[in-house]
Amino acid sequence: MSRAALREWRDRGPTSRKRLSSCPRCQPDTDLDSLAYAYLLGSYLGDGCISELRRGVFSLRVTCCLDYPGIIMETGDAMQAVHPHGRVSTADAPGCLNVVAYWKHWPCLFPQHGPGRKHTRPIVLAPWQREIVEQHTGRFLRGLFHSDGCRFTNWTEKTVAGARRRYEYPRYMFTNRSTDILALCGWALDLLDIDWRMANARNLSVARRAAVAALDRHVGPKS
Repeated sequence: MSRAALREWRDRGPTSRKRLSSCPRCQPDTDLDSLAYAYLLGSYLGDGCISELRRGVFSLRVTCCLDYPGIIMETGDAMQAVHPHGRVSTADAPGCLNVVAYWKHWPCLFPQHGPGRKHTRPIVLAPWQREIVEQHTGRFLRGLFHSDGCRFTNWTEKTVAGARRRYEYPRYMFTNRSTDILALCGWALDLLDIDWRMANARNLSVARRAAVAALDRHVGPKS
């Protein structure tokens, strides 16, 4: 028996196996933190994967860049809030850090899980997932852009009164190989009336000043 388990029992009382394995989709009386889930769903669609292990256990892994410790912490907090009786850990990888949690019910919460890479199979949200995204659209977009998006300063040059002038402006870009995930990002932006366009087949751009300002309220620079 580990010391951590003993401390948990001392502080909160013994936890039943049923409580540990409770799933909001399998057991209707179990609450799901929809705010945290909206963010985690975006993170999963961007840089997450679910792998099947032994005895019916699955690992949810979200890969985060080491340059953004704030995103690593936010991803771990969201994963813990969605599975409060589980343990969230990290695993080193070249140039990044994987945020990981184990549970038998991850496929229940992420029915998009399946064999192969996401861009090789259809990615469609279940009706209950769409309801959560409609309720917490900003958090869903934050997860998407924290995983597969960026905010950077773009620039252009214009000739004004015979002189070339350089203009700089912030811009968001979301990159993904899955046309379905790109469409979900566009749908979520439409829910917030944020103007966007496809820069090319794999890149969605938010560049207009008002649109960038609106997205800043939900995402902002990475940290």
